[in-house]
Amino acid sequence: MRYVMLDTETTGLSPAKGHRVIEIAAIEVENRAVTSKSYQAYLDPKRPVEPEAFKVHGLSDEFLEGKPTFDLIVDEFLAFVKGSTVVIHNAPFDVGFLNMELGKIGLGTFGDHCHEVIDSLSMARRLHPGRRNSLDALCERYAVDRSSRTLHGALIDTQLLAEVYLAMTRGQDSFLNDDAPRRHTAKIDKSVSVSKRQVHVLEASVDELTRHDNYLDRLNHAEEIQPIWKGPDE
Repeated sequence: MRYVMLDTETTGLSPAKGHRVIEIAAIEVENRAVTSKSYQAYLDPKRPVEPEAFKVHGLSDEFLEGKPTFDLIVDEFLAFVKGSTVVIHNAPFDVGFLNMELGKIGLGTFGDHCHEVIDSLSMARRLHPGRRNSLDALCERYAVDRSSRTLHGALIDTQLLAEVYLAMTRGQDSFLNDDAPRRHTAKIDKSVSVSKRQVHVLEASVDELTRHDNYLDRLNHAEEIQPIWKGPDE
C-alpha cells in the first residue's frame, strides 16, 4: 500500500467563513521509507491572509499574489494522492478545507480521490491519552529532530509527520507489503531444527545499527528512557 503524508496551510481557521488553502504539500512513503517523490504548491487565495494565520506560517499576501489558484493545480495534486492512504495530523481540519476547494469546482470530496484518510492526531491520542499530542510534542516524544522548523510549513511538516508516523506504527506489519526489499539473509545451520516453518534471519547493516543507537540516545535525552538491555555506563 502506498502512503502519502499531507499537510495544508490556510488563510484562517474556517472554510465556512471563506478562508482558503494557500499551500499544499505531500510526500510519499513506501515500504516504511520516505521516497524522493513529493508534491508542493503555493496558491493565490484571492483574499487576505488573517494576521494570526500569518504568525503561524509566515505566508504573506505579497508572496501569494500571482501564484496559481487551486483549480489550476488540482489535477496534478489529485494524481499524486490517487489511490493512496493519506496520513494527516488533525485530518478533519485539512480535509474540511480540501472538501471546500474541491466542491467549488465540482470534484466531489477528498475521500473520493484516495483510498483512505488516517488522522495521526487521533491515533496519537489513543496511544498517549492525557498527554500533549501536537506534532511538536510528538517529535519530542519520539526524538525526531525538528530544529529546521521555525514556522509551520506544509512541506517540513509532512517530513516530520512521516518520521513520527513511522515511529508510532513501528512493529505494525500491515504498514509493509510483500514487495518490501529484503536485506542480507544470514546463513542458517540446517542441522538445528527450530520450527517446521522456514526461518529468515535478517542482519542489520552497520548504518542501521548506528542510526538505531543514535535514535535511542535521542529518546533517552528527550524522555529519560534507558533501554533495559543497556547498562548504566553504556
